[in-house]
Amino acid sequence: RRRRASSAIERSNRYLADLQGAADGGRSVDATVVAALGNGFVASGRCGRSTIGRCIFEDTALSGARDALARYDALLVASQWNARLLEAATGRRAKVVHEGIDPSLFCPGPRSGLFDDRRFHVFSGGKVEFRKGQDLVLMAFGRFAQKRRDAVLVTAWQSIWPQLSIGYQGRLAAPVESAGQGLLDIRRWAYRNGIDPDAVIDLGLVANASLPSILREMDVALQPSRAEACTNLPVKEAMACGVPVIAAQNTGMHDLLNDDNAIPLKRQAPIGGPRAASMQGWGESDIDEMVAALEFAYQHREAARAIGLRSRRWLIDHGRTWQAHAAELKDWILALPPRDASAATR
Repeated sequence: RRRRASSAIERSNRYLADLQGAADGGRSVDATVVAALGNGFVASGRCGRSTIGRCIFEDTALSGARDALARYDALLVASQWNARLLEAATGRRAKVVHEGIDPSLFCPGPRSGLFDDRRFHVFSGGKVEFRKGQDLVLMAFGRFAQKRRDAVLVTAWQSIWPQLSIGYQGRLAAPVESAGQGLLDIRRWAYRNGIDPDAVIDLGLVANASLPSILREMDVALQPSRAEACTNLPVKEAMACGVPVIAAQNTGMHDLLNDDNAIPLKRQAPIGGPRAASMQGWGESDIDEMVAALEFAYQHREAARAIGLRSRRWLIDHGRTWQAHAAELKDWILALPPRDASAATR
């Protein structure tokens, strides 16, 4: 892979050096620029011959969106949810290009025996935060494991920003703490919330390329995110490995989940409280429904496995790979009309 990509990487690095060394500080580029915009649409300052705003956001308070995005010639998003929100706030239509997976890495395969195949393994991934809903995972798994003593929760919840997660509690009785050395103490978090720590495997920081060999050992994946601006990479990676997925059907996940390719969590209560205006469309998964979904996957292993294999086929058939993503993005950018002289003042 490195050999195939080396020439493109070298050209990219040379081009980046040229931009950084430009007399104008690299703020204006004679090329199409795709600017990465998150919540609040804070501009990077760099513009180009044509400038595209790629908007990935969960904050739905968009009163200033029209002015913030006026400088961009086109808008790009990764879900229909984000596209609808932007059109309502700005009157402009955004192009939707869904994110993908690498099917040469994330694919079904035989189990290696890395995990004890006598136990039922529930995978959950993502940085610990309110939006990702790890508190809901622990609540549901705790109830499920009281009945199914052979159940194990396998977490990929560590991140390179542990300081952003320390103290998170959600609906749980106790918050997550630091384990030192840049890690969260996930097993202690589970224990302090009534879960046997021996029923939890914390994977630590895992390289993405190592995840397929772990996912293929799993019986089910549980991802009750309260919101997804895209379509949740841990969910798609599990699906690509043929793992049946239990996931919240809200926000951007409507573009991914259906009754044939997943076990969707359909009971999605709105998020209330003082931040409700910033969380329109977010969903709070029902714990009873999550436990029932885990029970289904536990009692009907073959049916659940069939769902996982159908989900893999769905991803390929619907172009949810990085290769298809890159091709669609390239074709769209090349087909954009020349920049209008009035674009800078829109």
